[in-house]
Amino acid sequence: MMTVWIWVTAATVYGLFLRWYFNWSRPMTAVEVEQYIQRFAAGEGVVNTDPEVLRRFLEQDDGGEFVMQNLIKLQPGAVTHPITGQPVQSRLLLEEYTKPFIKALFRRGGHPVLMARKVGGYIDSWNCDADPEWSATAMMRYRSRRDLIELASDNRFADMHIFKLAAIDQTVSFPTQISLSLFLRPAFYVPMIILFVAVVMQLAVLLLT
Repeated sequence: MMTVWIWVTAATVYGLFLRWYFNWSRPMTAVEVEQYIQRFAAGEGVVNTDPEVLRRFLEQDDGGEFVMQNLIKLQPGAVTHPITGQPVQSRLLLEEYTKPFIKALFRRGGHPVLMARKVGGYIDSWNCDADPEWSATAMMRYRSRRDLIELASDNRFADMHIFKLAAIDQTVSFPTQISLSLFLRPAFYVPMIILFVAVVMQLAVLLLT
């Protein structure tokens, strides 16, 4: 009887994971898009985002996940903290924005896919502008486009946006969909972990009875 509860618990945990990690809502409607764009336009983020580009992305919602590619050039050296006025490294200042943002993203089934710092200049480049000397790249997984606009129009991040603006000299972000990846992502390794734990627990129960 004990082993039955092990598998019931495993199935319940996996069900909760599925509910959290995947988008079960329909794609956004035209009415929803318009409402979100109006809310976004009333916030601080519109200063650095083209609402029409964002609108087109939302109108093409397929209900699936996507990954936002971010290229970042940090301000060199120390910068002035916008609240305390004290000098602080731009990387540390940026974390005052990214840490609460990633927590909010995680609550919506999103997470970092890749974060890396730049260690050299352009190796291959043609018909491109000069290298702006990017500092880092980051890829963030979003469960849906609705989650993106929900976060982008969330007034709780309006006050923290000043940290991002002060820390970053240049940045560009664009949505992508992964077509090939050798990294094992949560959709694959979480059920494997749940299955492994359940099997180990069942074996332990059988050995002790």
